[in-house]
Amino acid sequence: MATVPVTDATFEEEVVKADVPVVVDFWAEWCGPCKQIGPALEELSEEYGDKLKIVKVNVDENPTSPMQLGVRGIPALFLFKDGQVVSNKTGAAPKANLQSWIDEAI
Repeated sequence: MATVPVTDATFEEEVVKADVPVVVDFWAEWCGPCKQIGPALEELSEEYGDKLKIVKVNVDENPTSPMQLGVRGIPALFLFKDGQVVSNKTGAAPKANLQSWIDEAI
């Protein structure tokens, strides 16, 4: 399953009401570190398959969701489980670190 683009309008449905854990990647087109972790998130999305959903929210086009979560810097990753934030992390990280972070949280 590839990463899913999410907007402020679909955030509740795609993230909060999801029946699997969800990693939300808050990113922007101009953000270098965001582009760095993009391929790793795509790979992880494929590897976790139906056990986890990874979604991307463009902060320039969708300011409400990041504002509600207090996002100050990007890339910002939030892991939701049962509609609640269980973990979050800011900044780029290697794929192995991202995978460990996800495994610890789920």
